Amino acid sequence: MTSTLIAKGVTKRFGGLVAVNNLDFEIPEKSISSIIGPNGAGKTTFFNCITGFYNPEEGTILFDGHEIQGLAPDRVTRLGASRTYQNIRLFANMTAIENVLVGQHPQMKNGFFDAVFRTPRFNREEKAAVEEARRLLRFVGLRGMGDTLARNLPYGAQRRLEIARALANKPKLLLLDEPTAGMNPNETGELTAFIRDLRDTLGITILLIEHDMRVVMGISEQITVLDYGSKIAEGKPTDIQSNPSVIEAYLGRGAASGLKSAKQTTKEPS
Repeated sequence: MTSTLIAKGVTKRFGGLVAVNNLDFEIPEKSISSIIGPNGAGKTTFFNCITGFYNPEEGTILFDGHEIQGLAPDRVTRLGASRTYQNIRLFANMTAIENVLVGQHPQMKNGFFDAVFRTPRFNREEKAAVEEARRLLRFVGLRGMGDTLARNLPYGAQRRLEIARALANKPKLLLLDEPTAGMNPNETGELTAFIRDLRDTLGITILLIEHDMRVVMGISEQITVLDYGSKIAEGKPTDIQSNPSVIEAYLGRGAASGLKSAKQTTKEPS
Protein backbone atom coordinates (compact mmCIF):
# COMPACT_ATOMS: atom_id res chain seq x y z
CA MET A 1 0.00 0.00 0.00
CA THR A 2 1.28 3.47 -0.91
CA SER A 3 1.98 5.87 1.95
CA THR A 4 1.17 9.56 1.75
CA LEU A 5 3.52 10.49 4.60
CA ILE A 6 6.59 8.72 5.98
CA ALA A 7 8.58 10.04 8.93
CA LYS A 8 11.82 8.40 10.02
CA GLY A 9 13.70 9.20 13.20
CA VAL A 10 12.11 12.63 13.62
CA THR A 11 13.42 14.47 16.68
CA LYS A 12 12.52 17.99 17.79
CA ARG A 13 14.11 19.66 20.81
CA PHE A 14 13.41 22.88 22.65
CA GLY A 15 16.54 23.50 24.70
CA GLY A 16 16.86 20.48 26.99
CA LEU A 17 13.30 19.29 26.30
CA VAL A 18 12.87 16.56 23.70
CA ALA A 19 9.35 17.20 22.40
CA VAL A 20 9.45 14.54 19.66
CA ASN A 21 11.88 11.69 20.16
CA ASN A 22 13.18 9.58 17.25
CA LEU A 23 9.67 9.12 15.85
CA ASP A 24 8.95 6.73 12.99
CA PHE A 25 5.51 7.22 11.49
CA GLU A 26 3.70 6.23 8.31
CA ILE A 27 0.19 6.95 7.08
CA PRO A 28 -1.31 4.94 4.22
CA GLU A 29 -2.77 6.81 1.28
CA LYS A 30 -6.51 7.63 1.52
CA SER A 31 -6.72 6.45 5.13
CA ILE A 32 -7.93 8.11 8.31
CA SER A 33 -5.33 7.94 11.07
CA SER A 34 -5.16 9.48 14.52
CA ILE A 35 -2.37 10.55 16.83
CA ILE A 36 -3.32 10.46 20.50
CA GLY A 37 -1.57 10.88 23.83
CA PRO A 38 -1.69 12.88 27.06
CA ASN A 39 -1.20 16.65 27.06
CA GLY A 40 2.42 17.46 26.27
CA ALA A 41 3.01 14.18 24.44
CA GLY A 42 4.35 15.93 21.32
CA LYS A 43 1.35 15.57 19.03
CA THR A 44 1.02 19.17 17.85
CA THR A 45 4.80 19.55 17.75
CA PHE A 46 4.90 16.69 15.25
CA PHE A 47 2.15 18.36 13.22
CA ASN A 48 4.25 21.51 13.20
CA CYS A 49 7.26 19.56 11.95
CA ILE A 50 5.18 18.14 9.09
CA THR A 51 3.76 21.52 8.06
CA GLY A 52 7.02 23.47 8.24
CA PHE A 53 6.40 25.54 11.37
CA TYR A 54 9.23 23.67 13.11
CA ASN A 55 12.39 22.24 11.61
CA PRO A 56 13.31 18.93 13.30
CA GLU A 57 16.93 18.57 14.38
CA GLU A 58 17.05 14.98 13.20
CA GLY A 59 15.17 12.66 10.85
CA THR A 60 13.41 12.86 7.51
CA ILE A 61 9.80 13.50 6.51
CA LEU A 62 8.60 12.38 3.09
CA PHE A 63 5.29 13.71 1.81
CA ASP A 64 4.01 12.39 -1.50
CA GLY A 65 7.58 11.46 -2.39
CA HIS A 66 9.05 14.87 -1.49
CA GLU A 67 11.44 15.41 1.42
CA ILE A 68 9.83 18.28 3.32
CA GLN A 69 11.61 18.69 6.66
CA GLY A 70 12.99 22.21 6.80
CA LEU A 71 10.73 23.57 4.06
CA ALA A 72 8.82 26.78 4.76
CA PRO A 73 5.09 26.34 5.54
CA ASP A 74 3.98 27.90 2.23
CA ARG A 75 6.07 25.40 0.24
CA VAL A 76 4.63 22.46 2.18
CA THR A 77 1.14 23.87 1.56
CA ARG A 78 1.79 24.18 -2.18
CA LEU A 79 2.78 20.51 -2.25
CA GLY A 80 -0.71 19.66 -0.99
CA ALA A 81 -0.72 19.52 2.81
CA SER A 82 -3.40 21.56 4.60
CA ARG A 83 -4.23 21.83 8.29
CA THR A 84 -6.61 23.19 10.87
CA TYR A 85 -5.69 24.27 14.38
CA GLN A 86 -6.60 23.31 17.93
CA ASN A 87 -7.65 26.93 18.52
CA ILE A 88 -9.64 28.21 15.55
CA ARG A 89 -7.55 30.59 13.44
CA LEU A 90 -9.98 32.22 11.07
CA PHE A 91 -9.79 35.81 9.87
CA ALA A 92 -12.54 36.94 12.21
CA ASN A 93 -13.34 40.22 10.47
CA MET A 94 -13.49 38.69 7.00
CA THR A 95 -16.53 36.92 5.58
CA ALA A 96 -16.77 33.18 5.26
CA ILE A 97 -16.21 33.31 1.51
CA GLU A 98 -13.19 35.60 1.93
CA ASN A 99 -11.65 33.09 4.35
CA VAL A 100 -12.04 30.31 1.78
CA LEU A 101 -10.57 32.53 -0.96
CA VAL A 102 -7.47 33.01 1.21
CA GLY A 103 -7.15 29.22 1.34
CA GLN A 104 -7.08 29.10 -2.46
CA HIS A 105 -4.11 31.46 -2.71
CA PRO A 106 -1.37 28.75 -2.90
CA GLN A 107 -3.01 27.33 -6.03
CA MET A 108 -3.61 30.66 -7.83
CA LYS A 109 -1.64 31.24 -11.05
CA ASN A 110 -2.03 35.00 -11.47
CA GLY A 111 1.06 37.14 -11.07
CA PHE A 112 1.69 40.72 -9.99
CA PHE A 113 1.11 42.10 -13.50
CA ASP A 114 -2.28 40.33 -13.75
CA ALA A 115 -3.42 41.70 -10.39
CA VAL A 116 -2.35 45.29 -11.07
CA PHE A 117 -3.80 45.53 -14.58
CA ARG A 118 -6.80 43.27 -13.99
CA THR A 119 -6.05 41.19 -17.06
CA PRO A 120 -8.66 38.86 -18.59
CA ARG A 121 -6.76 35.93 -17.07
CA PHE A 122 -7.00 37.57 -13.64
CA ASN A 123 -10.75 38.12 -14.02
CA ARG A 124 -11.34 34.53 -15.16
CA GLU A 125 -9.37 33.08 -12.27
CA GLU A 126 -11.05 35.37 -9.73
CA LYS A 127 -14.51 34.38 -10.97
CA ALA A 128 -13.59 30.68 -10.85
CA ALA A 129 -12.15 31.13 -7.34
CA VAL A 130 -15.38 32.67 -6.04
CA GLU A 131 -17.45 29.89 -7.59
CA GLU A 132 -15.17 27.27 -6.03
CA ALA A 133 -15.37 29.00 -2.65
CA ARG A 134 -19.17 28.93 -2.76
CA ARG A 135 -19.08 25.26 -3.74
CA LEU A 136 -16.83 24.46 -0.78
CA LEU A 137 -19.09 26.33 1.62
CA ARG A 138 -22.03 24.26 0.38
CA PHE A 139 -19.94 21.11 0.67
CA VAL A 140 -19.14 21.71 4.35
CA GLY A 141 -22.74 22.63 5.17
CA LEU A 142 -22.48 26.44 5.15
CA ARG A 143 -24.77 27.18 2.23
CA GLY A 144 -25.95 30.80 2.28
CA MET A 145 -23.39 31.89 4.89
CA GLY A 146 -20.74 33.19 2.50
CA ASP A 147 -21.32 36.87 3.35
CA THR A 148 -21.39 36.31 7.13
CA LEU A 149 -18.37 37.53 9.10
CA ALA A 150 -16.44 34.56 10.45
CA ARG A 151 -16.69 35.89 14.01
CA ASN A 152 -20.50 35.90 13.78
CA LEU A 153 -20.76 32.22 12.85
CA PRO A 154 -21.72 29.65 15.52
CA TYR A 155 -18.79 27.69 16.94
CA GLY A 156 -19.50 24.50 14.99
CA ALA A 157 -19.86 26.49 11.76
CA GLN A 158 -16.49 28.13 12.41
CA ARG A 159 -14.92 24.68 12.67
CA ARG A 160 -16.47 23.73 9.33
CA LEU A 161 -15.31 26.99 7.77
CA GLU A 162 -11.75 26.25 8.85
CA ILE A 163 -12.01 22.87 7.12
CA ALA A 164 -13.40 24.55 3.99
CA ARG A 165 -10.44 26.92 3.94
CA ALA A 166 -8.05 23.97 4.26
CA LEU A 167 -9.85 22.14 1.45
CA ALA A 168 -9.50 25.19 -0.81
CA ASN A 169 -5.85 24.22 -1.26
CA LYS A 170 -6.96 20.93 -2.89
CA PRO A 171 -4.88 18.94 -0.40
CA LYS A 172 -3.64 15.38 -0.69
CA LEU A 173 -3.15 15.35 3.10
CA LEU A 174 -5.49 17.05 5.57
CA LEU A 175 -4.24 17.46 9.14
CA LEU A 176 -6.94 18.19 11.73
CA ASP A 177 -5.79 19.33 15.17
CA GLU A 178 -8.57 18.49 17.67
CA PRO A 179 -11.41 19.19 15.21
CA THR A 180 -14.18 18.43 17.72
CA ALA A 181 -12.72 20.45 20.62
CA GLY A 182 -15.43 22.52 22.31
CA MET A 183 -18.30 20.86 20.47
CA ASN A 184 -21.42 19.41 22.03
CA PRO A 185 -22.19 15.72 21.44
CA ASN A 186 -24.51 16.43 18.50
CA GLU A 187 -21.95 18.66 16.76
CA THR A 188 -19.24 16.09 17.45
CA GLY A 189 -21.25 13.29 15.87
CA GLU A 190 -22.03 15.38 12.80
CA LEU A 191 -18.43 16.44 12.29
CA THR A 192 -17.15 12.90 12.78
CA ALA A 193 -19.46 11.65 10.03
CA PHE A 194 -18.41 14.58 7.86
CA ILE A 195 -14.70 13.75 8.25
CA ARG A 196 -15.39 10.19 7.12
CA ASP A 197 -17.36 11.52 4.14
CA LEU A 198 -14.45 13.82 3.28
CA ARG A 199 -12.15 10.86 2.84
CA ASP A 200 -14.72 8.79 0.97
CA THR A 201 -15.83 11.60 -1.33
CA LEU A 202 -12.53 13.35 -2.05
CA GLY A 203 -10.14 10.44 -1.65
CA ILE A 204 -7.74 12.44 0.51
CA THR A 205 -5.60 11.19 3.38
CA ILE A 206 -6.64 12.48 6.81
CA LEU A 207 -4.52 12.66 9.96
CA LEU A 208 -6.04 13.97 13.15
CA ILE A 209 -5.12 14.76 16.71
CA GLU A 210 -8.11 14.17 18.93
CA HIS A 211 -8.80 13.76 22.66
CA ASP A 212 -12.35 12.45 22.32
CA MET A 213 -11.80 8.70 22.34
CA ARG A 214 -15.26 8.01 20.93
CA VAL A 215 -14.27 9.96 17.84
CA VAL A 216 -10.85 8.33 17.63
CA MET A 217 -12.11 4.79 18.01
CA GLY A 218 -15.08 5.34 15.72
CA ILE A 219 -13.29 6.88 12.78
CA SER A 220 -9.65 5.77 12.77
CA GLU A 221 -8.17 2.95 10.77
CA GLN A 222 -4.79 3.41 12.45
CA ILE A 223 -3.92 4.98 15.80
CA THR A 224 -0.47 6.08 16.94
CA VAL A 225 0.04 6.83 20.64
CA LEU A 226 2.71 9.26 21.84
CA ASP A 227 3.94 9.84 25.38
CA TYR A 228 6.75 12.25 26.25
CA GLY A 229 7.52 12.56 22.54
CA SER A 230 8.00 8.84 21.92
CA LYS A 231 5.74 6.35 20.20
CA ILE A 232 4.51 3.81 22.74
CA ALA A 233 1.89 2.00 20.66
CA GLU A 234 0.44 1.81 17.18
CA GLY A 235 -2.28 -0.25 15.56
CA LYS A 236 -5.98 -0.62 14.94
CA PRO A 237 -8.49 0.74 17.48
CA THR A 238 -9.11 -2.71 18.95
CA ASP A 239 -5.36 -3.12 19.55
CA ILE A 240 -5.01 0.27 21.24
CA GLN A 241 -8.04 0.08 23.56
CA SER A 242 -6.60 -2.68 25.72
CA ASN A 243 -2.89 -1.84 25.44
CA PRO A 244 -1.47 -1.55 29.01
CA SER A 245 1.13 1.04 27.93
CA VAL A 246 -1.61 3.28 26.58
CA ILE A 247 -3.74 2.89 29.70
CA GLU A 248 -0.71 3.67 31.87
CA ALA A 249 0.07 6.82 29.86
CA TYR A 250 -3.47 8.13 30.30
CA LEU A 251 -4.45 6.83 33.74
CA GLY A 252 -1.20 5.98 35.54
CA ARG A 253 0.73 2.83 36.33
CA GLY A 254 -1.83 1.61 38.88
CA ALA A 255 -4.59 1.52 36.29
CA ALA A 256 -2.48 -0.53 33.90
CA SER A 257 -1.50 -2.96 36.66
CA GLY A 258 -5.11 -3.30 37.74
CA LEU A 259 -6.18 -4.08 34.20
CA LYS A 260 -3.47 -6.72 33.88
CA SER A 261 -4.44 -8.33 37.21
CA ALA A 262 -8.10 -8.33 36.26
CA LYS A 263 -7.33 -10.10 33.00
CA GLN A 264 -5.27 -12.71 34.78
CA THR A 265 -7.95 -13.48 37.37
CA THR A 266 -10.96 -13.39 35.08
CA LYS A 267 -12.19 -16.85 34.09
CA GLU A 268 -14.17 -17.78 31.04
CA PRO A 269 -17.81 -18.53 31.87
CA SER A 270 -18.57 -22.23 32.07
